[in-house]
Amino acid sequence: MREQPSGHGAASGVREPAGDMVVVEDLRRTYGSGDTAVHALRGVSFTVARGELVALRGRSGSGKTTVLNLVGGLDAPDGGRITVDGTDVAGLGEDGLLALRRDRIGFVFQSFGLIPVLTAAENVGVPLRLRKVPAREREARVSLLLSLVGLLEHAGQRPGELSGGQQQRVAVARALANNPALIIADEPTGQLDADTGLTVMNLLRAVVRSESVTALVATHDTQLLALADRVLELRDGRIVEDA
Repeated sequence: MREQPSGHGAASGVREPAGDMVVVEDLRRTYGSGDTAVHALRGVSFTVARGELVALRGRSGSGKTTVLNLVGGLDAPDGGRITVDGTDVAGLGEDGLLALRRDRIGFVFQSFGLIPVLTAAENVGVPLRLRKVPAREREARVSLLLSLVGLLEHAGQRPGELSGGQQQRVAVARALANNPALIIADEPTGQLDADTGLTVMNLLRAVVRSESVTALVATHDTQLLALADRVLELRDGRIVEDA
């Protein structure tokens, strides 16, 4: 059973009864104004069930990254509603958004986002340090996660000493550090070759099952889409298919 992360309470915003992990209703987001306005999202609605891996696909500019940023509390919508793990994201202040991102969401980015001067183990341990987890508990959790992604023997190596696939596996381990309820991954295999990308996607599929995590993943790779429980296709800021 997943440990209940700190910050689950008043700082986390308005709580609702348990149900789907993610509920998005009539989400709208426009950048700019007037003739130069870009309508990134035009009334997007969908749900992600707990323990489900849902993939977002669509061409560049279709709105995939905008959806992920809004669900993850990295950006604010112009209209609509987002609920994550029973919390109305729009009802959160800055402290609440920080707690949501720190304690209940794990992020995996296309560019890996590892700190170059830190070892693999130290990178995975960063979220735990931010929560002031005791050293012994932190080290045990880091070792467990590096074992999960098959990189325990590389714990002392820095990102520059690892392959792209290994760096992304470290990023997945870091995303899991605080026992998140939801993993958000934006093109996590975009910088990897096909075989390495499939390895990383299989890893995400495995951790969703083994860690009882929900995942929302943006990808355009048709080979990887086959591993998702459901695929949502975005086109011009709208959902055009839910398969």
